[in-house]
Order: sequence, then structure tokens, then C-alpha cells
Amino acid sequence: MSLLIESVFNQYSSYDTIDIWLEVIAVIFGFLSVWFSKENKIWVFPTGMVSTAIFVYLLFKWGLLGDMMINAYYFVMSVYGWFIWTRKVDPTHYTPISRTDAKEKLRSVFIFLGTLLFVFLVYYQQGKWTGWTAYADTITTGIFFVGMWLMAKRKIENWIYWIIGDIISVPLYLYKGLAFTSLQYLVFTIIAIYGYSSWKKILSSKQ
Repeated sequence: MSLLIESVFNQYSSYDTIDIWLEVIAVIFGFLSVWFSKENKIWVFPTGMVSTAIFVYLLFKWGLLGDMMINAYYFVMSVYGWFIWTRKVDPTHYTPISRTDAKEKLRSVFIFLGTLLFVFLVYYQQGKWTGWTAYADTITTGIFFVGMWLMAKRKIENWIYWIIGDIISVPLYLYKGLAFTSLQYLVFTIIAIYGYSSWKKILSSKQ
């Protein structure tokens, strides 16, 4: 067990101490953001913005462009989601949890495909389309872009995308040398499953 722990965390021996602490802080706020999302609380957005802002800095520094773009997009969509969640649909009600309609499903497909093309072009231009992680980055970026868009619009299907993307990200980030972030996505997977169940109960109670 000690050898496993050493092999996992030995990667941090070459990192600046400040970067290690920043990753830990970003992970903590990431946990809080997903938890508040599960609880259907507006705090999902400010906590998420702190986490994603830190990750944008770290991932840019470490040259993980696909991951950096995911987090930059999260930051922008958190601002958008904050507005949507606090917008009143009538004098007494805010934007409710709902299911995607046919038009939103079609938009989800376009967002996913558009993201795949965009990330491929960025990786290709930067000369980073060199291994299987680039393919995995591209796919997870597409999945997470759709998931974040749906969460900002308070659509229950967002959890399905988070679950799929989180499961892929656990081994992916461990391979990249980001053990804390890999652990974060493992916990995210569990919370996302409970989040889907929680939102489904809320949606069912209003029908």
C-alpha cells in the first residue's frame, strides 16, 4: 500500500508548493460546487467559479490545454447559470428544474460536435495531438461542455453527462499525474449519481 501511495503522490515532488496548495483548494471548492448542485443551491456557481479560476491557471501552466478550456468554459457558464437560476419566470417562481425538450437535445448534439472540432483544432495547432490522452481530452471536453450547459439551464439530464465524463476522468487524471484531481472526479461521480436521484425526486414532486 505504501508503494502505491508513494507512486501516486511522487509526481508532486517536482511541483511548486504553491501549486500543490492551489490544486487542493481548487479541489475543495470543486467538491463544494458539486455538492451545492446536488442540493439545488445557488452556491454551486460562486464556489465553482473559485475552483475553475484556479484550475485555469494551473492547467495552462502545465500545458493541459483541453482541460484548461473545460474550466474556462465552466467559469463563463457559471456566470450564465447564476443568472438563469436567479431569474424569475413569474412574480413568485424562479427557473425550475425541468427536462430537455427536442430543441435542447439537438443543441446538445451541436455543442458536443462543435466542441470536438474546436478542441481538435487547438490540439493540432499546438502540436499536442500526439497520444491517446488527446482523444480522451477531446471527448470529455465535449461531454462536460454539454453537461455544464444543461446544468446552467437547470436540466436534469446534466447529471447523466457529468456521470459519464467523471468516470472517464478518474483514470485519465491519474495517468496525467494529478492524483488529487483524479480523487476529486471519483467523488464527483458518486455525488453526481446522488444528484441525479435528488433532482429526479424534486422534479417528480412537482408533476
